[in-house]
Amino acid sequence: MDVELFILGLTVLTALAFDFTNGFHDTGNAMATSIATGALRPKVAVGLSAVLNLVGAFLSVEVALTITKDVLTIQGDDGSLVAGLSSETAVMIIFAGLVGGILWNLTTWLLGLPSSSSHALFGGLIGSGIVALGMSGVNWAGVTAKIILPAFLAPVIACVVAAVGTRLVYLITSSVAAARKEQGFRWGQIGTASLVSLAHGTGDAQKTMGVIALALVAHGTLTTTGIEQNGLPVWIIVTCALAIAAGTYLGGWRIIRTLGKGLVELESPQGMAAEASSAAIILTSSHFGMALSTTHVATGSILGTGVGRKGASVRWRVAGRMAVAWLITLPAAAFVGAVCFLIANALPHLAGGLVVFGILVTGAVWMWLRSRRQAVTASNVNEEWASDEVAADSPTPSPVA
Repeated sequence: MDVELFILGLTVLTALAFDFTNGFHDTGNAMATSIATGALRPKVAVGLSAVLNLVGAFLSVEVALTITKDVLTIQGDDGSLVAGLSSETAVMIIFAGLVGGILWNLTTWLLGLPSSSSHALFGGLIGSGIVALGMSGVNWAGVTAKIILPAFLAPVIACVVAAVGTRLVYLITSSVAAARKEQGFRWGQIGTASLVSLAHGTGDAQKTMGVIALALVAHGTLTTTGIEQNGLPVWIIVTCALAIAAGTYLGGWRIIRTLGKGLVELESPQGMAAEASSAAIILTSSHFGMALSTTHVATGSILGTGVGRKGASVRWRVAGRMAVAWLITLPAAAFVGAVCFLIANALPHLAGGLVVFGILVTGAVWMWLRSRRQAVTASNVNEEWASDEVAADSPTPSPVA
């Protein structure tokens, strides 16, 4: 058996699994407000979002190119691997990083916390890269400029834009009858939520495309020059598009509940303002190749609508828990990615890869079974938020099967 090719295949499979978790983890970014206000029925919302994520994945590859160059330093200027790094070890770095990202994604999903899938991925890759290559294994200039700096700016900008937009919407429509206003903005929400879904597919599916491309570059199958000149292979785009669309259709109801009901009691004008703000910021960042967190943008926008509407009540305790999750996502995923690489590297690579993959499967199954104790589904995602509820792990007064 060609061990190197087997590890590469396992890495591609794990990358698609990450893309799947990214889909259901981030569905709420586009559809939580539309579901919360009743603009769309839950199942219709996730179905629409899945289709548009699929379409969006084909629209651009700028973010994918960012991932191949601006996170890990595993290649020299000529495109070859850095001195002393074998292709087998390079692929294992990427594999361990993906496992770290998936396990953190599942942990925050279980807790109903809308943390950043993007930062979980980057954190996993950074952690495995550091233990394998040292601090020089990370492109710190690229990470700072295109990941860390946008992480701090994006939610603030989104909050301000959404707050201003919400205030203007209510001022402009102050003379419109409440019932007519609500109905009109629900139709508007369908359009803006669709745009966010399209933007999410354009941005987030590319991150997995970039990771798979990076693994193929490490293996020697692709070169960064070839990608820049000819684009990504079609099979990478198609499989990543299908994986994120399938995950999106699954729903991610725990996070949808937190975003839709846990932060602010939303009205349709707020929902439309939040989605319009999110779409504009995400599409702009994708155009410039910035690997922005759609979660940070969407959450900032929702908080902004609470600030912008007079009399709205923002649950700052829930927002605070989200902020903590945001801050620890990258280092926590980095720790898991580092541990996974150390385990894999301590064993023969075939055995190491299988052991780490077994850890991933075991962790995923445990968290799924744990989530079934008090499930959040399409049928109870919109129930009133309890005053002492802090996460979707206890979504309703009585468990729903």
